[in-house]
Amino acid sequence: MEKYIWLIPLLPLLGFFINGLGRNALSKSLISIIGSGVVFISFLLSILVFLNVPSGEGAQPMIFNAFDILNFQSIHIPFSFQIDALTSLFLLIITGIGFLIHVYSAGYMYADQGFGKFFAYLNLFIFFMLILVMGSNFFMMFIGWEGVGLCSFLLIGFWFKNRDYVGAAKKAFIMNRIGDVGFLLAMFWIYKEFGTLQYTEVFAALTTTQISAFAIGGITLLLFLAATGKSAQVPLFTWLPDAMAGPTPVSALIHAATMVTAGIFMITRCNELFELAPYTKEIIAWVGILTALITATIAIRQNDIKKVLAYSTVSQLGLMFAAIGMGAYVAAVFHVMTHAFFKALLFLGAGSVIHGMNDEQDMTQMGGLKKYMPTTHITMLIGCIAIAGIPPLSGFFSKDEMLLSMFMGNKIIYAIGFIVSVLTTFYMFRLYFMTFSGDLRKSKVENETEPHESPKTMTIPLIVLAILSIIGGFVGIPELFMKNAHRLNEFLSGVVAPATEAHSISHSTEWLLIAALLICVAVAIYLASKMYNGKVDREASGVLKVFENKWYVDEIYQAMIINPTIGLGNVFKKYVEKSGIVRMVSGTGDLSYWISKYIRTVQTGNIGMYVLLMVIGIVAGLGIFFFGMF
Repeated sequence: MEKYIWLIPLLPLLGFFINGLGRNALSKSLISIIGSGVVFISFLLSILVFLNVPSGEGAQPMIFNAFDILNFQSIHIPFSFQIDALTSLFLLIITGIGFLIHVYSAGYMYADQGFGKFFAYLNLFIFFMLILVMGSNFFMMFIGWEGVGLCSFLLIGFWFKNRDYVGAAKKAFIMNRIGDVGFLLAMFWIYKEFGTLQYTEVFAALTTTQISAFAIGGITLLLFLAATGKSAQVPLFTWLPDAMAGPTPVSALIHAATMVTAGIFMITRCNELFELAPYTKEIIAWVGILTALITATIAIRQNDIKKVLAYSTVSQLGLMFAAIGMGAYVAAVFHVMTHAFFKALLFLGAGSVIHGMNDEQDMTQMGGLKKYMPTTHITMLIGCIAIAGIPPLSGFFSKDEMLLSMFMGNKIIYAIGFIVSVLTTFYMFRLYFMTFSGDLRKSKVENETEPHESPKTMTIPLIVLAILSIIGGFVGIPELFMKNAHRLNEFLSGVVAPATEAHSISHSTEWLLIAALLICVAVAIYLASKMYNGKVDREASGVLKVFENKWYVDEIYQAMIINPTIGLGNVFKKYVEKSGIVRMVSGTGDLSYWISKYIRTVQTGNIGMYVLLMVIGIVAGLGIFFFGMF
């Protein structure tokens, strides 16, 4: 494995350099072949890793060292990879979904002038994401963590001539930096407590070294702050919906399948730390479920097709964090995988709709598209069914496992999770009916073609993702249906500590929970069909107006944080900078001029005076030396 493990991240990096440097010289076909090809080869190598990685209870990770990043007497940080079951699973998700999105981009971005630059950025993002999940220490994870943040800024603001898009990119970058401060402080604290940043050494020290509850709590809270920024949880969630300013393949890659799930990966990687911090886990659970509820209510009143999916992503991430707070790490990772399939499918399907509708994103202008775009229609319907948690599609298995962990851990959190799941079904089928049912509502513009199906470079990835959305859940069949069929649980048992369960649950209770949810899901689909089959929303009022305006969170941030900060800056500019700093700097120059003006009068040009002063100086020096006269 050591012979090819380094090629997995190296190939996308090479693709970045080739397409980046040759973006103006290479043909678009060659650029897409290079950009997609390097990720595809990385995917094939990731399959080899997956097939050969040690898995199951007691499995030891494989460490591959390349060179030392830092090697001093007091600190040693190697550039090395840690390959275990968790890493191999994320390698498949990143490279597999990444490859499909690269292929899709070849059709979606073909007419764009920045085609080569776009593929270079995509390759660079894949490289940093692979470093994040493959690194064997917190420092390497931090390199990948910052790298994907940089790439998200470049990709969200890709169409930089639009000032709103640049603003969205800056917003994402700044809000992620808030979380990154938490990661940096946590890394320093970990080194202070353990004397190392290597995962294996830190986790081994937990059983042999006496670490205070305060230190564990502080480290885990700081790590969760980092995850809050990267995975868009309350209060740092507003950047992700605005990030829809980037091209649709960016939304699918960064905001559905990879970057935003980095927080889930990081906490799962550090599950042994978090298991010692019950208060942190409780905070994670409540922040996650509140994020899920708030963003689900926002999604039911959005009309931009990408914004609906963006808030859906934040809501689904909230459910994953709530499950992690219950100790259900495998359930959260399971939903990361299934969510990557159906949410990437939905985002790319939305991109296909936008492409077929001549760049229209407003669902109130759509309708009746199933007769114009049959492949996109069928695949997006599969995605909606999967995210709604309808069996036997993938979302059913992973969502059921997360909700079960909430039911066993905290009934209030479970009740909110139940409501979120029903709201998810409602807003996704609202999207479906507004987009594909009824008649086309958009008036035809001169020289504009009627809605049309996307090219095969875009529809083939949709079909593949639809198939994965159908069958992806069968790796985690619960005990309720078949004994010892939860392959993922067994596969990750050597990495993830098993959830501590206060009590077990009977199969009859589990059946009742599933039946109750499916009945409510069916009612939600019925209501969505009645309200939005060829129709649009009326003007909102009351609480719906609050949902439509996104709980006024951006306005609150503007009034309470941004405006006071700008006001304080203006005060400092006026009274501190101009009246203080500028005057001090100018005063230093004036003082130097004044001193030099009077000192220069000593230089008279009279040689006799110079000789007299020299003699006086010599006499004074001799007097001090011999007699201490002065």
